[in-house]
Amino acid sequence: MSVRDNKEEKLTLEVLDAVGRKSDISQRHLAQELGVALGLANSYLKRCIRKGLIKISDAPANRYLYYLTPKGFAEKSRLTARYLRYSFSFYREAGESCRKAYALCAERGWQRIVLCGISDLAEIALLRAWEAPVEIVAIYDPHTEHDRFVNHDVCHDLVALPDYDGMLITDLNAPRVSYEYLASKTGADRIIVPDVLRLDTSDIAGT
Repeated sequence: MSVRDNKEEKLTLEVLDAVGRKSDISQRHLAQELGVALGLANSYLKRCIRKGLIKISDAPANRYLYYLTPKGFAEKSRLTARYLRYSFSFYREAGESCRKAYALCAERGWQRIVLCGISDLAEIALLRAWEAPVEIVAIYDPHTEHDRFVNHDVCHDLVALPDYDGMLITDLNAPRVSYEYLASKTGADRIIVPDVLRLDTSDIAGT
């Protein structure tokens, strides 16, 4: 299973879990729980409805109620087991990948690092940073409404970033898009891509 596939399944699981816990959840609150933009949360909710995992009914005051179907409960159980299996494997691989990335930072003389993308990989990168001669000065993610993540500031705009030496891609949703954008703005020589992302940058202009 690729990192992208896992991200999509994880978001689907989170949608099913949120609806299972609160049938009158609004799309805005769903987006906040998932930590994603409103449009993305709405897209995943509609996808679950189309697949027959969630049914929708009208409620007073122009609200909607969402319910898991029997198929939705079965899919939630399947994804939970699958995600747990993946998580143990991913955590080990991602931890080693971050260790190697920080070793490369040290070779380049980088100390002040920005993580690019809120994700499980970012959380692992923060944990492994304690073992490396680096300081995570901020997390950059223009697609989240969160202002803090694991006790670190989240910047939504590149101009708001503090001084830094280099960037580490931690976006699991669209790492290639993030890399291309950041390379065009800051230069590819200031970016490290952890090998756990399996992102080939050789065909990207400017790299």
